[in-house]
Amino acid sequence: MVLANREIDNQPGQGIKWRGPANDYQAMSRLACELIVEELRRQPDLLLCAASGSTPLGCYERLAEQRQAEPQLFDHLRLLKLDEWGGLPMDDPATCEAYLRHYLIEPLGITDNRYLTFQSNPPDPQAECQRIRALLAEHSPIGLCLLGLGMNGHLGLNEPADSLSAVAHIVELSESSKQHSMLDKATKPPAYGMTLGMAEILAARKIVLLVSGSNKRRQLSRLRSPQISTAFPASLLWLHNDVTCLFDEEAAPEV
Repeated sequence: MVLANREIDNQPGQGIKWRGPANDYQAMSRLACELIVEELRRQPDLLLCAASGSTPLGCYERLAEQRQAEPQLFDHLRLLKLDEWGGLPMDDPATCEAYLRHYLIEPLGITDNRYLTFQSNPPDPQAECQRIRALLAEHSPIGLCLLGLGMNGHLGLNEPADSLSAVAHIVELSESSKQHSMLDKATKPPAYGMTLGMAEILAARKIVLLVSGSNKRRQLSRLRSPQISTAFPASLLWLHNDVTCLFDEEAAPEV
């Protein structure tokens, strides 16, 4: 199942709600944490789909602080890994697994039965993606999906292409993704990627997109225009009816 390449000059649903620029990265991170906590108070067993990388790190650190102050709030929170570098051992320091365990699973006390995760080095990657699809179908819907904006406009590891997969799938990594800062500490280069598909992301009840830093300014500027194309995967967020984009001063497009 794929989403064919197209461009649409309209704003389906409510479009994207812009909240920014925040004064700095820390202020943006606090806002993101507040949005997640708000959803968690509304739905204690919230299924949170979490991205990895430097952009959401500040938000995760504040969630850990919130748990210290209010531990019972996180007793039923469920976590879903958005994507993973394929072909690396699960304990490789560059994996999304290592990142999420360090910054979310352990600090928030999330037990294994509340964690849905790609295996980073499965014997059959295709079967692993099918397993994630089945798990997501069983535990859906995603209550809140926290995303970052890729340097080439990707979401998760849904790379710019003529068509995009709707469901969890194997990815041939772009050159841009191979330069991701997470991979600086990898014991070897990843052979491929695995990610939730765009339909699975767009099925989330609420999406929060975080954009930080001057290096993301061009992509954020592109996203401000409601032109939808699979060559710019982030643009598909215009199809969702509850997307909030938080961005800091450095990422703010020049007027």
